[in-house]
Amino acid sequence: MTTISIVTGGSRGLGRNTAISVARHGGDIILTYRSGVEGAQAVVSEIEGMGRKAVALQLDVGDAAAFPAFAESVRSALRSWGRDSFDHLVNNAGHGEMAAFAETTEAQFDLLFNVHVKGVFFLTQALLPLLADGGRIVNFSTGLTRVSYPGFSAYSAAKGAVEILTLYMAKELGSRGITANTIAPGAIETDFLGGAVRDTPEYNEAFANMIALGRVGVPDDIGPAVASLLGPDNRWITAQRIEVSGGQNI
Repeated sequence: MTTISIVTGGSRGLGRNTAISVARHGGDIILTYRSGVEGAQAVVSEIEGMGRKAVALQLDVGDAAAFPAFAESVRSALRSWGRDSFDHLVNNAGHGEMAAFAETTEAQFDLLFNVHVKGVFFLTQALLPLLADGGRIVNFSTGLTRVSYPGFSAYSAAKGAVEILTLYMAKELGSRGITANTIAPGAIETDFLGGAVRDTPEYNEAFANMIALGRVGVPDDIGPAVASLLGPDNRWITAQRIEVSGGQNI
């Protein structure tokens, strides 16, 4: 049976690459976008061009009050597959803030935790009745939970919370055969932080020098790893933090 994967923030960056990679492995996709409807529709069209099915739904993962209505939108979308459940939830959507610890504002802190922690917690909770037994959850973290880099204290603290939350998901949902794991990318060339790693040669070189494989990552290093983790050969992996960083800071 064809799998259906929900990928949040699937209109760009690592979410886009994840959605396309899962489709290349034969899965269908429900992707979310916050405001980039054109980008989302472009991803849908690309997936449909592979002969797979895709639907784009609007969602702000920082607005937990919207999650019950979103769950109903997912329920309605599933009817087009003739199903009442989906198989995989990839909690990817998010943003970055770079500020020194002493200068981080409460507003920056609250937004990061609303999106990356509260959003992941309560969106997953809202979708649990629709997630099939034996399903998979993948939460995105960061390589910066293992090592420090100035300017990311609040962001990394939020991602650290996601990693602990993932352990509890794995334990409490295991009775349903649901696995929960964390993917932790290293430095990647995307539009994260305005494309800092991608577009700033000094940043790119600095991170490349920290990486055993000698370069920063690209989205094609991450999406296929997530798709593989969702595949049938990895059904016995749960409660793991899997770093995909090319050997950063080892």
